[in-house]
Amino acid sequence: MTSNFNIDKQHTLSASTSISGTGLHTGINVDMVLKPANVGFGFQFQRVDLPGMPIIKADCDLVTDTSRGTTLESGNVKVSTVEHILAALVGMGVDNCLIELNGPEVPIIDGSSQPFIEIIEEAGVAEQDAAKIWYTIDTNISYYDEDKRVEITALPATEFKITTLIDFNSPVLGTQHAGLKSIKDFKTEIAPCRTFCFLHELELLLEHNLIKGGDINNAIVVVDKPITDEEMARLAKAFGKEKVEVKSGGYLNNLELRFPNEPARHKLLDIVGDLALIGFPIKAHIIANRPGHSSNVAFAKQIKQYIKKNRHTKDIPVYDPNQPAVYTLQQIEKTLPHRYPFLLVDKIVELSEKHIVGIKNVTFNEFFFQGHFPGNPVMPGVLQIEALAQTGGILCINAMPEGEYDTYFIKIENCKFKQKVIPGDTMLLKMELLEPIRRGICVMRGSVFVGNKLCTEGDLTAQLVKRST
Repeated sequence: MTSNFNIDKQHTLSASTSISGTGLHTGINVDMVLKPANVGFGFQFQRVDLPGMPIIKADCDLVTDTSRGTTLESGNVKVSTVEHILAALVGMGVDNCLIELNGPEVPIIDGSSQPFIEIIEEAGVAEQDAAKIWYTIDTNISYYDEDKRVEITALPATEFKITTLIDFNSPVLGTQHAGLKSIKDFKTEIAPCRTFCFLHELELLLEHNLIKGGDINNAIVVVDKPITDEEMARLAKAFGKEKVEVKSGGYLNNLELRFPNEPARHKLLDIVGDLALIGFPIKAHIIANRPGHSSNVAFAKQIKQYIKKNRHTKDIPVYDPNQPAVYTLQQIEKTLPHRYPFLLVDKIVELSEKHIVGIKNVTFNEFFFQGHFPGNPVMPGVLQIEALAQTGGILCINAMPEGEYDTYFIKIENCKFKQKVIPGDTMLLKMELLEPIRRGICVMRGSVFVGNKLCTEGDLTAQLVKRST
């Protein structure tokens, strides 16, 4: 990502790009073409070798196998080992891409995301004319697998970052951890890291003919036991080499690691790819202890469910009383003609060209509680709308040229009152312009929140009138 890369916009590829290679598990040579896609398309795989060239979405709900990589399946369409290409796309800031394959598995190449990063860079990444909607969490989300001793937690954060820890009780690997503080670092810090397996796993896979595309150069093989000359000869034959070798307690063919903690970094790479299957870009700090594909996908499903359940809350304003007000009560009184007891906004905490957020602290001392449901004090809905109107008035006046203006509301529609507002509540009054102001007419959408609950909403239209001097 370049320094002027706008993370709040959607991106796709500037042009198509391709790469060919062998599938690790199937041994089939596959051509993969990455193509630009429209806004909101996300990541979708297309099997161009099958009748009708079916498409399958990159979606955690379509994962059917995680034993040796992540496999998507829908009907008779299957695509395997999707995690490394998805991680590369996410790492390069791409949101929308069609991934064409003429075989059942993404090429393994060198077992990392680096080759995919290179072809994405070659094609270029293009900004699209649409906002990227980030989803945040306001509570910890945790996954735990007691049998595998896997624990993954997502903590609220201002950006997407990951910390991972691996511990396989291996004297070669030891305990390793890796971190990604910003997705901007993915290309240099994580993408080059290759997949790995243990020698005892490799022998089992070879015995069952399960890594037909395996090569000594596309995975780190951790030698976790003494190895005989006979075993060495068998491995050399399996990999089509004259010989393979290993120093005691190390890596097959004395492989040079790209980072001292390359295995932990690759586990982090897998998490980036597997969490792309959520289908929504998220801001959270992921802490993963002993992760694997099955736990990553189960966790992705958990986060997806959380987002779907709480999608309506993504636009809820956040009020921090420690932050200085954009408009104080004194500044509000200079802008609006309203005064106590009919001034119903205490301060403004957010203000842009298109939206505003005001605060109204509701106390038992309000003038209306004396006669409005005295034994069960409820703030009248019409006064909540009035509070929104006053907040919207400041938004409209702020958008006008020099001079003093009054706002007169000429239409109120689609009002809904969903929750009571009672003494002790802090109302967050949000108003958004639905269209540009024309001839002094302002059309706005208003929402009243208490905490993360939507209490009242409605569409308000006002007319700005310049005060005569």
